[in-house]
Amino acid sequence: MKEKVQEIIRMIPHKSGVYQMFDCDNKIIYIGKAKDLYKRVSQYFLRPQSGKVAAMVMHIDHFNYIITANEKEALILEMNLIHEHMPRYNILLKDDSHYPYIALAKSSNPILKIARNNHDKKYYYFGPYPNSGAAYQIIDLLNKLFPLRKCKNLPKLACLYKDLGQCLAPCVNKIDDSIYTKMVNRIRSFLDGNDAEIKNEIKNKMLACSEKENYEQANEFKKLLDSIESIHQKQVVEQPTFKSLDVFAYSYRDSYLSLAVLTYRNGMLLGKNTYVEPALFMDENEIIHLIEQYYIKRDIPKMIAVNLSDVNELSELLSTKVVSTKRGVIYEAILVAENNAKDSLDKHFLTARLTDNNLDLLNKLGKLLKIKTPYHIELLDNSHLQGSDPVSALVVYINGRPNKKLYRKYHIEGKGNDDFASMREVVARRYRRLVEEKGELPDLMLLDGGLPQLKAIKEKYPFPIFGLYKDDKHQTKGIVDQKGKIYSINNKSPLFFLLMRMQDEVHRFAISFHQQERNKHMFKSIFDDIKGLGKKRLEVLMKQYQTIDELKKASVEELSQILSQEVAEELYKRLHK
Repeated sequence: MKEKVQEIIRMIPHKSGVYQMFDCDNKIIYIGKAKDLYKRVSQYFLRPQSGKVAAMVMHIDHFNYIITANEKEALILEMNLIHEHMPRYNILLKDDSHYPYIALAKSSNPILKIARNNHDKKYYYFGPYPNSGAAYQIIDLLNKLFPLRKCKNLPKLACLYKDLGQCLAPCVNKIDDSIYTKMVNRIRSFLDGNDAEIKNEIKNKMLACSEKENYEQANEFKKLLDSIESIHQKQVVEQPTFKSLDVFAYSYRDSYLSLAVLTYRNGMLLGKNTYVEPALFMDENEIIHLIEQYYIKRDIPKMIAVNLSDVNELSELLSTKVVSTKRGVIYEAILVAENNAKDSLDKHFLTARLTDNNLDLLNKLGKLLKIKTPYHIELLDNSHLQGSDPVSALVVYINGRPNKKLYRKYHIEGKGNDDFASMREVVARRYRRLVEEKGELPDLMLLDGGLPQLKAIKEKYPFPIFGLYKDDKHQTKGIVDQKGKIYSINNKSPLFFLLMRMQDEVHRFAISFHQQERNKHMFKSIFDDIKGLGKKRLEVLMKQYQTIDELKKASVEELSQILSQEVAEELYKRLHK
């Protein structure tokens, strides 16, 4: 053991805190928390290690630590530091966002919305929903079933939702409180899983329309019934006793771990999530740490069930009831979670070539290009249509994974049809200031293009720049440097697939940004000066038809369901000039 490491270990106190492991380049490679810093840190160096832990310890040149008041404070500090430095040996759950709630206002003019927490006492809350798409789908359905107001602030005039029968228009009408009270109670009942009454009502309306040969309206009611069935099939009432319960289970295989979580509220299974990650320590401490991390941005339920042998530490840190049992309905729920964890591992290994160990692949890439291992890679791509709406997009990969918080978009200031000038412009805008201010630079810059794009970058930068070039079929082919040297990569190797995913991602990001800008300009030019097409109706129109192509397919009759006949005809003429 290095003498300076031994000396620091002797000085570590028996207190809670966060420790940081550095490599010889003074880069943080691992961050951890501990109830007892001395015991935890000394384990790395005083015990024999194997596998990935041994590989990490070999790279440790020195370490530092920060003392905290308690373990909870250490957990929060640890997560903040991990998100800031993105150490290559730390496991970060990919989905670190809040789960959404459906919020129903308790006011006299209630409104439905998506909320990211449940702290405002002016609302009833339902959730959280592990799948945010499901929450939006439910709100969309409820807004069709119940004519609640849609506007956050009441306007002076009634909007289009009144004409569509989806709002009682409290902005211009006096609505009796009893009407809203009844509606709110029915919505609450529906969100608690009681859908029979509403389904019967819709079914009767559908049959009545069918008898009158109003088949179009009958079909709309049929779609509503199908939506209700689809939503509640995913929210099977498993156990009425599971009022506020999260169930975790883990599984290990070949240096990978899978963690599954089932979310139950009010007796309903609201959804599941699974995470598959390369494992570092392969013990229960790692699972405890991931569960603690899971609740950094989420509300803690009244009970947590987990397939751990010791739950005391988790219960103490999260301040909630944590159970582990081998019998009863909770054990059955743990088994369901365990099966989901194992199933996720099966799927992972079936697609192993796409999810190989990224750190090993980056090490191979560094050796191939004869540069230091590129843990921080940035990729750049341009997009335009015959020179119009030129943009550039930059994506960032840390430890072989996309970090979307660091993605950047650029409007091209020069001529959009000159790809080489555009590339030179954006690279300069991105890195000149970073170099001058000694900001964090990438270990590797990859341009989407071959030697011509690389030669366009005439300025020298203190990091390697290579090009990802494609063949005549527009498929990823290999890497080229600024001198024209080709670096061939086996197109069936995991490294090739990693680079292909990176190139596809920067291309997707650039294209989607360009499409957004083009649609913005096209919509603006088409809608300009159409009398009677105000902001509110324009918002509804753009929500219904999200691209120009979709809008062009609409008939005057369809447009007149949203707009007045005169405005619909004028818009149709402009679209088809």
